[in-house]
Formats: sequence, structure tokens, C-alpha cells
Amino acid sequence: MSQHRITQAIRIRTDRTEEKEHSSPLFLTSSFCFDDAEEMRAAFADETDANIYSRFSNPSVQEFVDRMCALEGAEAGFATASGMSAIVASFLSFLKKGDHLLSCSSIFGSTHTIITKYLPKFGIEYTYVPAGDQKAWEAAIRPNTKMIYLETPTNPGLELIDLEIAGQLARKYKLILNVDNCFATPIGQLPIQYGADLVVHSATKWLDGQGRVLGGVVVGKKELIHEIYLFCRSTGPSLSPFNAWVLSRSLETLDVRMERHSSNALYIAQKLEGHAAIARLKYPFLPSHPQHDIAKKQMLNGGGIISFDLKGGLEAGRQFLNKLNMLSKTANLGDTRSIASHPASTTHAKLTPEERAAVGITPGLIRISVGLEHRDDILQDILQALK
Repeated sequence: MSQHRITQAIRIRTDRTEEKEHSSPLFLTSSFCFDDAEEMRAAFADETDANIYSRFSNPSVQEFVDRMCALEGAEAGFATASGMSAIVASFLSFLKKGDHLLSCSSIFGSTHTIITKYLPKFGIEYTYVPAGDQKAWEAAIRPNTKMIYLETPTNPGLELIDLEIAGQLARKYKLILNVDNCFATPIGQLPIQYGADLVVHSATKWLDGQGRVLGGVVVGKKELIHEIYLFCRSTGPSLSPFNAWVLSRSLETLDVRMERHSSNALYIAQKLEGHAAIARLKYPFLPSHPQHDIAKKQMLNGGGIISFDLKGGLEAGRQFLNKLNMLSKTANLGDTRSIASHPASTTHAKLTPEERAAVGITPGLIRISVGLEHRDDILQDILQALK
């Protein structure tokens, strides 16, 4: 009998040692031994799947990857030291001088820096397209376009991109569709079902869920992941076995955590909508969201992020953060503890004011990562800070 993907992600584990431990052991080792010269030769010749060196592979890391593949419905995967190293690997494994990358304009600030500052140094061109302008996507494709990259929901504006249309576009023009699924997680959205070739995550966020470790992962088609493996094997952005072991344990509770995060977020979004201090509030599962129909089609829940624009602009945003008593002010999201941030002065500060305006990051925009505290305590702290 086939098991549900949630069950698989919990039950997949590395082989037990002679101690027959119930919880998976942690393999803190830099290298692995061989019984003889022939076994070692075969491993280095890629004739076997034997572990050689933890920069290449490690049982603790592979368990985390296998669980992520089960959750996303992917053929293979590779784990990296951070979400950004996963994104860079997904770019540089396939893009070369003269290639063109098509990306949504609303993306994480560090991803924007990679695309606009570093990819051009390798002769890789790019075009940004507004997330919600479906016609503009096809119009922006060039003969040298190689990859479509997108976030949905976007960070931090919570814009949505129709994954079904993106998948159709990628297949029509034979492009690699690369989707950052960090905000939704595989509990809330499955891009591979809509034609994504690669799915990237900052495992630091919801996948860990407790703000403990850094990590990243790319999953997708086996032949593409092999290219990423070869790139990372040589360049070295490998995930530490300890962090992988922590992340594997976290995936065992991802489903129940995201159920609470998303129910808390929906409740708080409903209570805050229409507040006198808020000019605009966004949450994918609110009927008022501009792409609510897309959210209901491709998302299993609305996720744990709420964004709202304060009427008082920059100063109102700073005052709001300063008045918070319980919510954390930190450069992270996806924690058990609720977090408030002000993107214009933090995660997206390196964008020009014009660039921020173009992707909907207003001076008064606040991003709330809704935690697992009691929903009324989260709400009350936000409400008192809005006074």
C-alpha cells in the first residue's frame, strides 16, 4: 500500500546501525572509509553510490533530501548550506555566458542582488517581469532565454503567480522552470504538479521552524539535480550533517506546524483587515487578495505570512516595530515565535526607492511571520502597537 507523502517524510530514515536506534543517528564525519582499493576506485568512478566525502554526500544529509523529495513529489534533490547557496547553485549549474534569465520582479533582496550584480559578471542577461502580468511573461521571452525563475507568494508583497500558466509557458518554449517555494512550503503548495523542473527552499525558514540552523535545498528532475550535484561537489556549498539532522527532525512536524501557522495567520488577517491605521493588508486566503482565485486553485493553505501597509509610511513602520512587546524584531521568518520586520529598511534596503516602489515595497510595509503562540496574544500585541 502506497503511503501519503506526509507519512513518507516522517518514516524515511537512514539505515539503523548495530545499536538499532529508533531516531536516526547523526553522521558527523568528513570522510568515509573503504575495505579495499577496488571498492574505493569504484566509488570515485561513480560506479557505486558509496559515500566518499561529506562535501559530496552524507547519510544525515541524504535523509533530509529524501524527506524533502517525498514532500515535494520530486525525483531527486541536493542540500546546501543556506537558501541563497541553493538559489545560486540552481542558476549557475545551467546558465552560461549569453544566456537570458526571466524572473519575477518581486523577489527576496539577496536574490535580486545575485541576479542584478553577479550574474551579469558572467555574461548572463536578465529581465524582470511584474508577478501578476501574465501577458508580459511570454512577451519577455527571448531566443536565448534558458530559465524562468519565480517566487509565489512573493517576498514580502505576497503577490501570486499562476503556476499552471508558468508551467505551460516553460514547456512551450522548452525552458527550465525554477520555483522558490519557501513561503508556501510543500505543505501549502506543490509546484512540481504544475510543471516546475526545480524547486528551491531556504530550509532556514519554515522547514526548520525554530530559528536554529541555516540550510537550503533544491529538488526536481533527476537529470537536472545531477548537474547541481556536480556543481556543488566542486564548489563546496554543502549542508553540514548536523544541520541536516536537525532539519530532518523538523520535517516530522512540518505538517502540524504549518496547519497552526496558517490558521493563526488567517485569523489575524481577518481581524486586522480594515483597521484604521492600515492602508492595505494582504493574505492569500483573504477574498480581498487581488489573486485570491489563484491562491485557492494552487495553494492548500494561505501560509504563515501577512503583509500590511501602514498609512503613516516610514516613520509609522518604525514606530510600530518599537511599540511591539512580544513579537520578535529579527532578520528571519518561519519561526515558532512571531516575527515583525520592515522590509524597506532591512531585507530590501539595498534596492533603490524606485525598485522598491516597482515591486510594491512601500515605506510603511510591515511583514508579519505568524508564529505558534496563541492567536489572541499575537493579535493583541499587533493591535496595541498600531495605536
